Amino acid sequence: MTADDSRRSAWRDRTRLVHSGRVPEEQFGFVNTPVYRGSTVLFKTMAEQTSYDGRFIYGTKGTPTTEALAKAWTDIAGAAGTVLLPSGLAAVTIALMSCLKAGDHLLVTDNAYRPTRKLCDGLLKGFGVETEYYDPMIGGGISALLRQNTAAVLVEAPGSQSLEVQDVPAIAEAAHKVGALVVMDNTWATPFFFPPHERGVDLAIEAGTKYLGGHSDILLGLVSANERAWPKLAAAFEATAPCPGPEDCFLALRGLRTMLLRLKEAERQALDMAHWLAARPEVKTVLHPALPSCPGHEIWKRDFKGSSGLFSVILNPVPKHAVAAMLDGLRLFGMGYSWGGFESLVISFDPSAYRSATRWNPGGPALRFQIGLEDTEDLKADLDEGFARLRAASR
Repeated sequence: MTADDSRRSAWRDRTRLVHSGRVPEEQFGFVNTPVYRGSTVLFKTMAEQTSYDGRFIYGTKGTPTTEALAKAWTDIAGAAGTVLLPSGLAAVTIALMSCLKAGDHLLVTDNAYRPTRKLCDGLLKGFGVETEYYDPMIGGGISALLRQNTAAVLVEAPGSQSLEVQDVPAIAEAAHKVGALVVMDNTWATPFFFPPHERGVDLAIEAGTKYLGGHSDILLGLVSANERAWPKLAAAFEATAPCPGPEDCFLALRGLRTMLLRLKEAERQALDMAHWLAARPEVKTVLHPALPSCPGHEIWKRDFKGSSGLFSVILNPVPKHAVAAMLDGLRLFGMGYSWGGFESLVISFDPSAYRSATRWNPGGPALRFQIGLEDTEDLKADLDEGFARLRAASR
C-alpha cells in the first residue's frame, strides 16, 4: 500500500465520493474524466503492440471513462476489483456465470428479483446448472440445503418487493464452510448502507441504474469482487465483453459525487412516508426494514447502516378495481418498475405465482413505493386523494 493509498483508506464516505476515480492531471486539469468513445487504440511501437500489457489496448478492455468508474466503485465497495455491465440484470448474469459450471448446484433466495429467477430457470438450467430456491429468512439453517456441488448462494437483502432482510453473515459463514461463493444483489442498500465484502459477500451486484445514476436516465450494472472471486469474475468479463455505453458510465461518475447525499435524503423521505402510511386505516402492514413490522428488522438493525427510499405496504382487503382507482388517479406517483431516481413511483405486485420455497399470502393487495425528492406533504396529499378513491370504489 502506498502512502496515497493509506490516506485514501482513512477518508470518510463523502470524501471518497468526491475524489475516487478522479485524476485531473491526466485530463489536462479538467475535474471530471470525460466520455471516451472508441474501439481502436494506437501503439507507438511493435514491441508495445505485441506485449499486450498497455494500460489501454482496445475498447472492450477499458477506457479512461470506464477505468475511472470501476476504480471508484472498487474503492467504495472495499473490493479487489469491479466490472461494469450494461444493466443490472447483465451484472447478475456475469456474476453467476463467473462462478458456475455444468453440474453445479445454485441456491437462490425465494424473494429474488424476478428476472434473476428467469435467468436461473432458463439460461442457467440449459447450461446444466441446477437452481434450488430457499426461504429468505433461513439464516444459518441454509447449511441443511448445501451440497457437495453447491457452488454459489445468491442473496438479496432486502428483497426488492417483499423486503425480507436476510442474515447474510450467517449464510456466508455456512456457504464458505463448503467452499461455495456468496453472491449478493445489494442494490437496495448500496455499499454505503451495507458494506457487502465486510459481511462475507464474495460477489456484490449493484444496479447502477438506480441510486448511482439517480436520474432515471441510464442503464448500468456493477459487480465488485473480493480477492477470492476477482480472478474468475475478471476472466468471465474479458471472455464475453458485455461493455456498457460510455455516456452511461460518464453519467454514473457524475451521479457518484452526490450519491450519498441523495441516498440519505431518500432514507429520510421514505421513513416519513412509511410512518405516515403505517398510521393509515387502509394499510394493514408496512414492509420497511427500519420498521419492526418488516421481516428481518432485527437483522437490519444489526448489519445495516441505513435504509433507502424503497419499501412496500400491504393494504387491507379491497377489490382489485379499487386499487386501480387509487393508482390510476395519482398525479405525483408514476407507475414504473425502476427506482432510485428523483421521482416517486408506485407499482402493485403479487409474487405468489412464482415464489416456490415460501408462500406469499399477505392478506391484502401489495404496493411497492419508491419515494423520490418531492415534498412529502405533497406526496401525502396525493396519496390521501388516492385513498379516498379507493374507499369510494370499495363500497
